[in-house]
Amino acid sequence: MAKWFGLASLFGGRKSDIVSSRQLQAFIDVYSSRLSRAGVPVNWQTALTVSTMMAICRVLMDGVAQVPFKLFLESNGSRSPAKAHPLYDLVSAQPNGWQTSFDFREMLMLHLVLTNNAYVFLNKVGSQRKIREMIPIEPNRVQVKQLDDYRLEYHVTGKTGHVQVFGQDAIWHLRGPSWNGWSGLDAVKLARDAIGLSMAIEQGQASFQKGGGQQPGVYSTKETMGPEKFEFLSAWLDRHLPGGDRFGKPLILDDGAEYAATTMTGVDQQLLETRKHQVEEMCRPFRVMPLMVGHPADMAARAATESIIQMHVTHTLMPWYVRIEQSATMNLLTPEDRAAGYYLKFVPNALMRGSSKDRAEYYSKALGSGGTKGWMTQNDVRDLEELDRSSDPEADKLPQPTGQQKAAGLTETDNPPSDDNQEHDK
Repeated sequence: MAKWFGLASLFGGRKSDIVSSRQLQAFIDVYSSRLSRAGVPVNWQTALTVSTMMAICRVLMDGVAQVPFKLFLESNGSRSPAKAHPLYDLVSAQPNGWQTSFDFREMLMLHLVLTNNAYVFLNKVGSQRKIREMIPIEPNRVQVKQLDDYRLEYHVTGKTGHVQVFGQDAIWHLRGPSWNGWSGLDAVKLARDAIGLSMAIEQGQASFQKGGGQQPGVYSTKETMGPEKFEFLSAWLDRHLPGGDRFGKPLILDDGAEYAATTMTGVDQQLLETRKHQVEEMCRPFRVMPLMVGHPADMAARAATESIIQMHVTHTLMPWYVRIEQSATMNLLTPEDRAAGYYLKFVPNALMRGSSKDRAEYYSKALGSGGTKGWMTQNDVRDLEELDRSSDPEADKLPQPTGQQKAAGLTETDNPPSDDNQEHDK
């Protein structure tokens, strides 16, 4: 059974509670760095410093947050927004006292992308335990444990370091892909080598530019140098380094001395090709099309931009929509609500707002143009465009195909005038 200590205990906690080794490990897993094969420490914070990773997060965050998320009621074969239900305003407008629905879902999606876990405390009040507000919790503050009876238990660390234990009826837990079914796989940990290599390449290039774009090398002479000459030459070479008075100017060598670079050039390293490849490598585990993060595409890909965007919605965003819809319907609605026909759903039609031409063509076909039977009414279209519903009775009827409409003035018993009749009239 869940332990209810209220909001004060969630963010403060009791002094008698201590941080267990499991909770400490959960903190380490999220905030500590794991070395990638490139030797660069990677965690969610360092990963976000990579522009490609930040772009991937933005694409997924915006794709989920910008689409309306509403509570619907299905009854007698029709569905409508359930605006009278107290949960409607929480999910579609204001989940708590400081966030909008957009802010709330944007934050949850950021947690999901990086950790495949997002947690929300459901503040329930009254004898019927109605949800009054939804408070997001940072993933590093939550440690999930499955009990012997398969119930889940959430150990939440407050800001003061104290821990409270909540049952699964108090925490809305959104999961990404999972191995055990109750905790999402750590996305950054799984992709750390791709992310780490991108970081290493960028750091190496930054160090090269910090050094004035000069390659390290070896200054060799034919004669043996004593300590005095070595100190002289070292000081002389320092003048050619960044900050020296001869920085950027050519070296002047004498006594048969030679200078040989000890590193490969950017061309030899195929630096640009490697950086482009790493963009694709980082996009792959998150199922984001490289074009969506600003990766330069070839001409063939540019010509298929519309298809790529459709693939992005179908294969990248839609699985997240379904995952969040089902999780919200199961965790935010009571069994009685679900039995009554309530459910939560994204309205991805909003993604079409950017193209009025595409919307016009789609609605035209939906209303029966082109010889096909319409599958939408005028009021259906007006709802999607957030326009007031029409009071015209015809606006709620499915239109017939325009190609099958009767010719004006003719009925089934009417016959067109024949040539014979026309001749007789003359």
